Amino acid sequence: MNNAVVLGAGLAGCEAAIQLANKGIKVTLYEMKPTCKTPAHKSDNFAELVCSNSLKASRVDSAAGLLKEEMRKFGSVCLRAADRSSVEAGGALAVDRNIFSSLITEEIKNNPNITVVNEVVEIIPEGKVCVVATGPLTDGKLAEEISNLYKGGSLSFFDAAAPIVTAESVDMSIAFFASRYGKGSNDYINCPMNKDEYDAFHNALINAESAPLKDFDKPFSVYEGCMPVEVLAKRGEDSIRFGPLKPVGLRDPRTGHRPWAVVQLRKENKEGSLYNLVGFQTNLKFPEQKRVFSMIPGLGNAEFVRFGVMHRNSFINSPKLLNRNLSLKDNAKVFFAGQITGVEGYMESAACGIVAGINAAAEILGEEPLVLPEFTMMGALLNYVCDESVTNFQPMGANFGILPPLDNKIRDKRERYMALANRSLDWFENI
Repeated sequence: MNNAVVLGAGLAGCEAAIQLANKGIKVTLYEMKPTCKTPAHKSDNFAELVCSNSLKASRVDSAAGLLKEEMRKFGSVCLRAADRSSVEAGGALAVDRNIFSSLITEEIKNNPNITVVNEVVEIIPEGKVCVVATGPLTDGKLAEEISNLYKGGSLSFFDAAAPIVTAESVDMSIAFFASRYGKGSNDYINCPMNKDEYDAFHNALINAESAPLKDFDKPFSVYEGCMPVEVLAKRGEDSIRFGPLKPVGLRDPRTGHRPWAVVQLRKENKEGSLYNLVGFQTNLKFPEQKRVFSMIPGLGNAEFVRFGVMHRNSFINSPKLLNRNLSLKDNAKVFFAGQITGVEGYMESAACGIVAGINAAAEILGEEPLVLPEFTMMGALLNYVCDESVTNFQPMGANFGILPPLDNKIRDKRERYMALANRSLDWFENI
């Protein structure tokens, strides 16, 4: 009888389960929620977005946009849900995270080939085709078993989430709606700062008190892509002004000039009643977040419905452990998928789940594995995480730098990116 096991109902696990089910394979999907939750989890639904609600750029001549377009070719369940739960975010695809997760949960539970079991799994099942998609918060006995797969195979860093405020509590006599360079439909709330306001805020931020870490969370290293804003701010006076607070492409309607710095807020839900502080992942104590972030012009009386949190994020040493089809080198029946492999980002994790699911099905059905060309974004990501020549393995998200160069050099960056995207999509049209 054709059957498989998937561990974890995050984005990667849900994608893997659907791919297996679409092949007529009976899937047992294990998910620890609601029986057990990590500090980062709030919802009982599958595919919960615990940090940002943005799935990054939509345009196909961007790395994130190309990745999503490739995923659509495989019938991504996450993109179906994202399209139905999208909120305005300029050129990005952002979602109402509650609707997004609910839609995926409903599709999984209604699939006749998928059986959901709510319990904590402590071992990788023996003798069965299994996709391990337990995510960056994998813990306990299962984490120990995974760590023992290879000496040094389990690494860890920290991931941080940004605060969320109510839209009605933002002072719009100070803040203003706009997207950089006029792109989108004025989707972001912008809180402008002059130099004195910025200097005062920066000083308060770098001197604010951080939340203590649990003993099991020490020591740690911070991944650059999820750098807490207070850590970034300590790198120099202008570090955040050239980062998440960059004012380029914006003009304050009150002055007609570009501000010294700008804090952007992005819509969190369809109703536009909640906004998150873009780039403000943080590990400050909650009272400190309230004190310091209320110094941002326009947020003096902001109502914080969620403060930022910081949590452990683990991934395996994929170059040493995994084949290009995402199976273990010493066990063809066990596949890994999602952030635990070292891909970074929501859609990257989901894309990884798609490939793992397809290849797990191939193992069961005796078919050839799917190994995508390196010039596709999905193929390039998996090539990176499975590249044995990598000596200091760190998480990687979609970017054009991991694609092989074009045969003909194109100087214009936008034209070059479009050509790279077309090269990939042309391949998908011919399969």
